[in-house]
Amino acid sequence: MNMQRDTPILPHAKAHVLAGVKHGFFGREGGISTGIYATLNAGTGSGDDPANVLENRARIAAAFEVDRDHLCGVHQVHSPTAVFIDGPWQGERPRADALVTKTQKLAISILTADCAPILFADVEAGVIGAAHAGWRGALGGVIEATVALMVEHGAARSRIAAAIGPCIHQPSYEVGPEFEAEFRAGDSEFGSFFTAGAGDRFHFDLPGFCASRLKAAGIGRVETMPLDTYAESTRLHSHRRSVHEKAGDYGRNCSVIMLA
Repeated sequence: MNMQRDTPILPHAKAHVLAGVKHGFFGREGGISTGIYATLNAGTGSGDDPANVLENRARIAAAFEVDRDHLCGVHQVHSPTAVFIDGPWQGERPRADALVTKTQKLAISILTADCAPILFADVEAGVIGAAHAGWRGALGGVIEATVALMVEHGAARSRIAAAIGPCIHQPSYEVGPEFEAEFRAGDSEFGSFFTAGAGDRFHFDLPGFCASRLKAAGIGRVETMPLDTYAESTRLHSHRRSVHEKAGDYGRNCSVIMLA
């Protein structure tokens, strides 16, 4: 990609708690995709035209003043696995759901479409992380694994700041009784993240649960972005909304953090 080209400014959200490090939560705006993927779809696993996805990813990379191959992610599988990265992947991406790096000019990223993207930074140690925390990964320990890997590479829990990006929020997240029971089986106190819905339905607080896991892991500075992917139809991609609209597929939001 030619970094000298004129690149549109991409709308994105930022977290106050990550003010000391370059980052952004990118949604639907500023790309070239059309239809159900409009317009900024960063998902290589979607059914979108691959050329459009590559251009969208190039635009996100350009916003960080790096080439597209320095916008790095993982093959997300809803696991608790976090991996360390010190340069663009050679070959296939690892199957994991979080990345940690100390390398400058390496933009690590997470794709989501209702799951919670979490960006981490210990600015003093020069260690950053990005995690994909769907309900399964959050319950399974991806947040704790990311923090532990950051500490392994020099971060201190007391210095790490974490931002929970746009994800599905409790009013939009209706689940069944078996879902609620699985959380209670892990810890009876997890029941506090559910409110009663219609009939046997519940509403689950995914960002609240993630925030509690971060605090339990020793992270004192946690910010939750007030953006519901399901409700923000013009700004953010949402898997659940696409299902309800019978769209057949959906775009992916991209959350990125980089050491300058």
